[in-house]
Amino acid sequence: MAKYEWRKQEKAIYPNRKQPTIVTLGPQNFITLTGHGDPNQPEFSRRVAALYAISYTIKMAPKKGVKFNAAYDYTVFPLEAFWTLPADFSGDIQTQKHLLVYKIMLKQPNFVTPEVFAQAQAMAAAKLPADLLTELKLETLTEGQVAMQLHVGPFATEAESFAKLASYLANAGYRRTSQAHKEIYLSDFRRTAPEKLKTILRVAVARI
Repeated sequence: MAKYEWRKQEKAIYPNRKQPTIVTLGPQNFITLTGHGDPNQPEFSRRVAALYAISYTIKMAPKKGVKFNAAYDYTVFPLEAFWTLPADFSGDIQTQKHLLVYKIMLKQPNFVTPEVFAQAQAMAAAKLPADLLTELKLETLTEGQVAMQLHVGPFATEAESFAKLASYLANAGYRRTSQAHKEIYLSDFRRTAPEKLKTILRVAVARI
């Protein structure tokens, strides 16, 4: 089997163009970690590192002589994160990022079952903080109907892309069903210049 590459084979889920799109997403499997606080602080980076550590443990298992049932070679999926705020929040989020609540995640290929995940946890135990090892979860998430907008540039200017998406939804006869949103990081924000960052903004929607 040829290497599975999400950029080529899942373009509808991970669009790399600025035109807004609406799609319906079925069940997908993710390894997840929840947390809260400013993503610019070390704790967020620690949780991201844990997600990548266990995901690469699964991907690189064949090189360690471990063969999971029905496994195949693939490109590790991009980091994704659901972002929410307390229900009574008001004010400028740029000055109150400590109130953010997030669930970060990495999508997994379909051969990653609960049994594979448990084995990967055992394999990665020595290189993961004990508290995060027990917080990692394998979850099946169904997002349903969503709208997406590619944002190019620093995170601080995302409001401009959200405004474009809102205009598109209004003209197309859709509305957002939640104030929470998802971000999918097509660029490595640790190594990419802010003006070159590519981030998919995704929101749940329904017909008006």
